[in-house]
Amino acid sequence: MANPATPTGSPADAPAAGKRKESWSESLRVLLIYVLCFLGIRTFLFEPYNIPSASMVPTLQVGDYLFVNKFAYGYSRFSLPFSPDLFDGRIFFSAPHRGDVAVFRFTKDTSIDYIKRIVGLPGDTIQVREGELYLNGKLVPRKPIGDYTGIDENRNQLPGKLYDETLPSPRAGAPDHTVTHRILKLTDLGDANNTPVYTVPQGYFFAMGDDRDDSADSRFQGDAPEDLGYVPMQNLVGRATILFFSWDAAHPWYEFWYWPVEVRWSRLLHMVH
Repeated sequence: MANPATPTGSPADAPAAGKRKESWSESLRVLLIYVLCFLGIRTFLFEPYNIPSASMVPTLQVGDYLFVNKFAYGYSRFSLPFSPDLFDGRIFFSAPHRGDVAVFRFTKDTSIDYIKRIVGLPGDTIQVREGELYLNGKLVPRKPIGDYTGIDENRNQLPGKLYDETLPSPRAGAPDHTVTHRILKLTDLGDANNTPVYTVPQGYFFAMGDDRDDSADSRFQGDAPEDLGYVPMQNLVGRATILFFSWDAAHPWYEFWYWPVEVRWSRLLHMVH
């Protein structure tokens, strides 16, 4: 005897429809959790950035990708997506150190991210004489390493000389602590290599690029749109910590057969110093 047909919309279909509804609801809930976790990590812990210019050569190369520690200096409105004007200053503030490679918002347009090295803190005096850096009236020692030819964002060569520069960077319990980093010098001539004495105001820091002759940094104190000047502590976003990828984009991205040779394998998973 044939089984009787079940009419459409009868209670026999209800369990299947209910399961489908529960499945969609569960999927959306899991997706929402993932999105919130992702946004939370980017906002409060680590955020990826890429390097578009040569101002931090040789430490950072055009095409480097790195993680920035968002909790290193506490949080300001620039730590949040879209920089909402919810509060002034910083919360959970921890002061930066000389020698830190920091991401911060540009002083003339806070929608733009900059990355430079912090060389001066509130109360410090900074001067460059014949290409050499003076901090609080004392010459910052630098040791010649050798010749170097880098590549800028326009694929132009940057021939110059490398130096290891050593900044005093005291820590709690280590007043004589120093930080040594590599800089590139193309020349010792020009206004950027012979500056007046700058005194860093309270609540600000002084930033310079490691490519000392191809960097728009705190040495430029005018009203021009590209002049950085002193940087407010509030503008800090975080401290660069680790390179996770590096790409020498000499060819268009769709020429995939070049990908294996354009990855800078030796730079992957390097700490930023």
